[in-house]
Amino acid sequence: MFSDPDTAVTYMETRAAGESVVLLDVGGYFAPSLDALCERFSGTVLGVVEDTENGHKRYAERDKLPCPVVSVARSPLKDPEDFLVGQSVVFSAEALLRQRGDILHGRPALVLGFGKLGSSIARLLHVKGVRVIVYDIDPVRRAQAMSQGFEVARDRDQAIAAAGLVLCATGALSLRGEDFPQLKNGAYVATVTSSEDELELSGLPSGYTRDSAGEHVSRYSTTGRYFYLLNGGEAVNFIHGASVGPFIFLVQAEILAGAAMLARGGLDAAMHEVPTADREAIAATWLHYYNR
Repeated sequence: MFSDPDTAVTYMETRAAGESVVLLDVGGYFAPSLDALCERFSGTVLGVVEDTENGHKRYAERDKLPCPVVSVARSPLKDPEDFLVGQSVVFSAEALLRQRGDILHGRPALVLGFGKLGSSIARLLHVKGVRVIVYDIDPVRRAQAMSQGFEVARDRDQAIAAAGLVLCATGALSLRGEDFPQLKNGAYVATVTSSEDELELSGLPSGYTRDSAGEHVSRYSTTGRYFYLLNGGEAVNFIHGASVGPFIFLVQAEILAGAAMLARGGLDAAMHEVPTADREAIAATWLHYYNR
């Protein structure tokens, strides 16, 4: 809805005309219409608080921002959430495989992306006794994966062709249209974020058909080739609630701190972070209540 500037402005006018507004974003969805909102909205857009790495990149890649953006995506307070989200991704992927009578063991798992989520996924798969292969476009992260004992793919295409489970955790485009025919027959594909970010399903070669292969499992097939997509390409852990328990309050508190920064004003139209002192105060308060 917010990809269209006219729709975005109309939405805001019908709900907050003339008001001062902070936009809370989870994925950079305000980014396409932000200029229009700042210019045409009858109220005032004080700024945006962004929660995710995908959204952080969408705002950071812009040459010029029309208002301040406070990002909590790379905050250390988000590390516990990211770790637990990675664990929930593995839980949900395994549950869907078992639903179809398959198991993780015996099928190599390829983790595309070795950031906070990808590394968490790789660790849990390893603990479960699954052979884990890691690929990241960043050579530093590949070195980190190797130092932690993971097998690092030298050739991305060969790794895709050999994997029985592909977990996409890049926060960007993981699988292009031409990659899908290279998947091993019967391979499962899952993502940690929205399908439009990680998968170029629109680029699938002609001839592929999509059929249901069970609840939350789709089978894409063409002559001699087929693979399974979990949860329609959306974040697989959302099927089971993606709960991370009380750790989510650390992130939510920092989002509120970011909103307070914008409400106070004085920030230039650029990317900002919550100050370290505020993060420490949030963590101390959280520990006080959850260590009792």
